[in-house]
Amino acid sequence: MEFETVMTPQANVLACDGHLLKRLVEAGLVWLEVNQERVNQLNVFPVPDGDTGTNMYLTMRKAYEAVADLDDAHVGQMCAALARGALVGARGNSGVILSQWWRGFAQALENEPVLDASLFARACRSAVEMAYRAVIRPVEGTILTVTRQAMEAVAELAPREPNLLALFEAKVAMGYDALRRTPDLLPVLKEVGVVDSGGQGWIFIIEGMLRLMRGEDIHLRSAAAVAVQRPGWEMALQPEDEQGYGYDVQFLMRGQGFDVAAVQAAISEIGWSVLVVGDDNLIKVHVHVHDPGAPLSYAIRLGAVLDDVVIENMQLQYERYVQERHRHEARPVDGVAVIAVTAGEGLRRLFLQDLGAASVVSGGQTMNPSTEDFLATIQSLPNTEIILLPNNPNITMAAEQAAALCADKRVRVVPTRSIPQGISAMFAYLNDRDSLSQPELVEAMAAAARMVRTAEVTTATRAARLNGMTVGAGQIIGLLDDRLAAAGSSVEAVVRDLLRQMGTDKYELVTLYYGIDVTQAEAESLSQALQAEFDAVEIHLVSGGQPLYPYIIGVE
Repeated sequence: MEFETVMTPQANVLACDGHLLKRLVEAGLVWLEVNQERVNQLNVFPVPDGDTGTNMYLTMRKAYEAVADLDDAHVGQMCAALARGALVGARGNSGVILSQWWRGFAQALENEPVLDASLFARACRSAVEMAYRAVIRPVEGTILTVTRQAMEAVAELAPREPNLLALFEAKVAMGYDALRRTPDLLPVLKEVGVVDSGGQGWIFIIEGMLRLMRGEDIHLRSAAAVAVQRPGWEMALQPEDEQGYGYDVQFLMRGQGFDVAAVQAAISEIGWSVLVVGDDNLIKVHVHVHDPGAPLSYAIRLGAVLDDVVIENMQLQYERYVQERHRHEARPVDGVAVIAVTAGEGLRRLFLQDLGAASVVSGGQTMNPSTEDFLATIQSLPNTEIILLPNNPNITMAAEQAAALCADKRVRVVPTRSIPQGISAMFAYLNDRDSLSQPELVEAMAAAARMVRTAEVTTATRAARLNGMTVGAGQIIGLLDDRLAAAGSSVEAVVRDLLRQMGTDKYELVTLYYGIDVTQAEAESLSQALQAEFDAVEIHLVSGGQPLYPYIIGVE
């Protein structure tokens, strides 16, 4: 669906009320959605969790959702609602900074019915100041630099230019100019050959607003349509077909004179997720259908002898999975409770059943939970003292923002950067939760986390040069303590390389958390081979079930 309201191009826009602000925010959201994958591709590391664009989009979507049904001409009240939506919907560090930018913007508009040029300049300055305060150690060459220099262009022009359209044009132009210079301020950007992803995402938002003011097309369905969608694992897993997931059907067709192309075409008419391979004597068929008898009957009509027939009820599997997820969402604990972030059923069970976490927030690489996700989980627990384990550096700021918003509970964050760090922190929690106060427990858990080194194995999403290494798209790569450190043609080779670089023989324990795409037999084979090479340490194997990362490695 296209925009239902398109602003007529105007030479002069001297004031903005709440209605216009809402439409501008909608345009910014939509233009960011159009370009979010471009933002994702600017991630410094060529890993599957390059999700700056997605995090900023989901943050903006939550902000717009807060005003989608609001009919208020008062610009201050409209912006206050918008900022509240962004605050609770913030995902990832980029989303948190964006939410704080909107918070500062809204503070300057408090009690203001209409936005004019001078107030716009003041609001932009307030937004930048709030964004900078959100970061403990602000780094130039990031979204902060881009927003600040764009603000300075508005502040310089506003005293002599009352036209908001002209101010938006200056803001976008200076924003792009600042963005182009980010590699000069942040060497890692220059090495990789990209500009700052957060700065680019922010410019797309402002540029979308400018495009609407100019009456330019944005070519996407209205943000009002997407705002009602609720992100989260339940929404993501819901079948799009009203009949449900259907059945997974697999079988062999044995016979003579088969036309593989004709069989493939016919099976494609029957169902979806079709795989038909083979020759004129033997064909392997895989298809998803609502009527499992249809493809079988078709094969029999061709005169085929059916063999190795497997039929699985995917809808029933989905329902059982949802029930299992809810059953494991939380467990009661006395005293200080821990909420951990993780992805993968094995890791979920480990934190909840073995390590004593009270609840788990689903998330991790590519799935950064929002501030609201943390708040909802915090409020679901009866405990008044809670510790959050983000287990990912891109989730820490959302966790800290949630902790700051809890007035009725004492919530603290242990800034764990990886799953192995989170697990080490939980062992300290198990040992000391009955004898230490919450602040002391936080210190003990943080100290335990710092004792662990983490390596992660994944696949490069694009070609890149970083840390003196050149990797190709699709190549297996290894990160060592968040630094690109290894690349190779196989997962096994990269794991060995990482362990050698860590000087594994100096440590006592290596834990391999294998992912959802690794079989137990494969993991055991690798573990045995590694134990033969690194015989001075104990190698422990855990089924983590995490996506995207075949192995996460903890060394301590």
